[in-house]
Amino acid sequence: MAPGSVLETIRSVLQRTMVREFLAEFLSTYVMMVFGLGSVAHMVLGEKLGSYLGVNLGFGFGVTMGIHVAGGISGAHMNAAVTFTNCALGRMAWKKFPVYVLGQFLGSFSAAATTYLIFYGAINHFAGGNLLVTGSKSTANIFATYLPEHMTLWRGFLDEAFVTGMLQLCIFAITDKKNSPALQGTEPLVIGILVAALGISLGMNSGYAINPSRDLPPRFFTFIAGWGKQVFRAGNNWWWVPVVAPLLGSYLGGIVYLCLIHPGVPQVPQRLENYTARNQKMTASPNDGSAPISGSVPLERF
Repeated sequence: MAPGSVLETIRSVLQRTMVREFLAEFLSTYVMMVFGLGSVAHMVLGEKLGSYLGVNLGFGFGVTMGIHVAGGISGAHMNAAVTFTNCALGRMAWKKFPVYVLGQFLGSFSAAATTYLIFYGAINHFAGGNLLVTGSKSTANIFATYLPEHMTLWRGFLDEAFVTGMLQLCIFAITDKKNSPALQGTEPLVIGILVAALGISLGMNSGYAINPSRDLPPRFFTFIAGWGKQVFRAGNNWWWVPVVAPLLGSYLGGIVYLCLIHPGVPQVPQRLENYTARNQKMTASPNDGSAPISGSVPLERF
């Protein structure tokens, strides 16, 4: 096969909608996680170079950058719970669910590997070459969340479900064009501020994973990289909670917003002059549906 035809084949594959959405979720999640995990590494390894506030800002701005990277392609969910909720509420086809989640998981796993390589020397120096999951010299918590001593498994489950529910409810509010949405073009920043605010106000109890794609792939990376089976056994087998609880919490948060707020948003009556003016504008510049009429990011739409 000629090199030209190979390139054409690659281009045609990359232009397919599902492939573009997969790559968009992969890269946006990778960007978010590199910012987030890097900020955690600074807090754990850097003594005075990092802080809990820095972690929240790292993940918040990571979400903002991730949305800028891929918001116009896939919506930049970067979160399997958000994807699940959109599918469960009929806002996205279920056939896209495995595509989105696979992209998110691979992006998150790759970000964990990148973070490990970048901070490899500091990780080894911090614990004298030991890869520990618990204790004051643990480094597994750079990559995944672990329950603190004051929390039980089921209280942690409720905490994760509640915080993720708040996340999804607020995302729906921020992007609801019929309510009081963020100004066009500011959605990435506002959602990033939302993530940072959730961490600052509600993140202490369970580490606010609020995202299966944020927690499980890096945890699996640490298992492979040498931390061992303890990454799954720690905290009374805590690992499954950041996978299941966010799915439930996000779904319930979405239902709460759609049931209590969205139906009550007043509908602006359509006036004849507005209808005529819009028709004239559409006739003058038709849109074949291949691109959005506006340049806004297609995040969560109603």
